[in-house]
Amino acid sequence: MLKVSRKFEYGLHAVVYLASKTQGEVVTVKEMAANIGFSQEFMAKAMQHLKKAGIAMSVQGVKGGYKLARSPDEITVSDIGQATEGRPHLMRCSVDVGKCEIVRTCPHRAYMFSLENKIEALMAATTVATLLTDPGFTFH
Repeated sequence: MLKVSRKFEYGLHAVVYLASKTQGEVVTVKEMAANIGFSQEFMAKAMQHLKKAGIAMSVQGVKGGYKLARSPDEITVSDIGQATEGRPHLMRCSVDVGKCEIVRTCPHRAYMFSLENKIEALMAATTVATLLTDPGFTFH
């Protein structure tokens, strides 16, 4: 039913991985991909999105790679999602009203928008630091 994108998944794993390193430690995409178990090509693309959003920063040179640009307690899951995918949306009408043929008569539109907002609120309230300190994090 609901499924996060591969870009978001890679971005989330990459940021948590970087956050688990000592402050300022630089990590290559190759190292991240190998240790996490993801494709190096997709990991590189996710890192570009995270860099553009100011979540990660690149370090040039022989010992180059990536590190976090902000503290793990300043980065939310929502930040990562928006960097990789944009604002979460569950239905076509939340992105483009013109793509839905029943937008004006849909009896479920308000509920679905409420669900979208709750998902976004949970993501905005969850920091990377929370995920690091409590990998079994659950919400109520």
